[in-house]
Amino acid sequence: MLTIGIDTKKKEPIYEQIYKYIRDEIKHGVLECGTRLPSSRKLAEHLDVSRNTVDLAYGQLLSEGYIESKPKRGYYVSALDEILDFTVEISEEEEITEKKKIYPYDFAPSGVDMMHFPYNTWRKLMREILMDDNSEIFQTGHSSGDLELREAIKSYLHQSRGVICSSHQIILGSGMEYLLLLLSQIFDKMPVVAMENPTYMQAYRVFSQLGFDVRAIGMDEAGMMIQDLHESKAEIAYVTPSHQYPTGIVMPINRRNALLNWAYEDESRYIIEDDYDSEFRYQGKPIPSLQGNDKKGKVIYMGTFSKAIAPAIRVGYMVLPKSLLSVYQETVSFYSCTVSRIDQAILSGFIREGYFERHLNRMRALYKGKNHFLLQQLKLFGDDIVIRGSSAGLHVLVEFKGIKDHQEFQNRLLEQGVRLQPISNYYIDGKPKKECYVLGFARLREIQIEEGILIIKNLYDKIRIRKEE
Repeated sequence: MLTIGIDTKKKEPIYEQIYKYIRDEIKHGVLECGTRLPSSRKLAEHLDVSRNTVDLAYGQLLSEGYIESKPKRGYYVSALDEILDFTVEISEEEEITEKKKIYPYDFAPSGVDMMHFPYNTWRKLMREILMDDNSEIFQTGHSSGDLELREAIKSYLHQSRGVICSSHQIILGSGMEYLLLLLSQIFDKMPVVAMENPTYMQAYRVFSQLGFDVRAIGMDEAGMMIQDLHESKAEIAYVTPSHQYPTGIVMPINRRNALLNWAYEDESRYIIEDDYDSEFRYQGKPIPSLQGNDKKGKVIYMGTFSKAIAPAIRVGYMVLPKSLLSVYQETVSFYSCTVSRIDQAILSGFIREGYFERHLNRMRALYKGKNHFLLQQLKLFGDDIVIRGSSAGLHVLVEFKGIKDHQEFQNRLLEQGVRLQPISNYYIDGKPKKECYVLGFARLREIQIEEGILIIKNLYDKIRIRKEE
């Protein structure tokens, strides 16, 4: 096993320490060509880190050509003098392999139900825009996005989420990744970022690649623990307070106030509120945004239309506090908006003419039905499972009490076409006290949910640890 010395006190992320150690061992010839590396699971257990941390390190080594992945065999050290040619070859192989990875019962939390996308309305709006012979729409627009769409988003956010802002504070971009890139250039130095643990891993990857020093902060039943946040010396707190991803925790008012007070204590501190799927709540009233309670301009509010409409509608928005808006205008407003002006015009009409509200109401009813159907199917397990986070969002958390070897459980399900995401994949550091699974239901039909849960139940009955044993 690799003897990697990990220093948790370093600002350098743990995955980068692992990556650099293995890279240097390969460069110096200690790990020779053809040497088989330990699996990510075994190395994670050996180092007592999350498997996702090791996957990030291996992924970087793969992308740079230091190691190769052989299907069903593992990771092997590449020959340095063949790295360039081999990288191209592997990329093609991985592309072919990726195309084959289609599971009929994929409970991944990503994706939405596209069978109910308003195609006719979208085509109608597109035709109307293009029939006007408006040459202006093909010109470069405002760097923050077209004012008409920003005005529509401002009204929608105020009515539905209680966000208080002007249209000038809204910056549009093609997805959260681009908006975080803009944000990184607004700060005069790279601040320390605190993230919930577990968290939305795509945001973690973006922060890490941009060079932010990321600190994983533990959570309790109310969300991010403020004492740990203080001790982290972070200047930015990235949170999902209305529906924590992936646990589903709703941050109560006392914890929200404590978080805001943390930000108020230092003028350099800010909170990034990612409101990724706030539209879908099935019990009680919608949870107001944290930004709406911010009295001192410390919350950077972010959201997209990926869940509400479709992932391919690459329109994200960021509401900047006025203190950061002036910096944005002075330093990075020269960037062109990355969202097509045609798409902006379509989306603007979609919201302004009431189509978006009607679409949301239909989808909310549809997902509420799927949520209820999934919970009904899970009753097959009786008291053998614990379900959390079922009152909102597009996934639920399920703990299977009788599973001893979770890797075996996942692998055997994959063989039968069922894919589950373990919550351990969402940990920056450490592991969950109890493994559980993120079951997404948005893009599955009811028959797929029913058949998939039955496959899980049959396997569970075969391998579970019985109390009488």
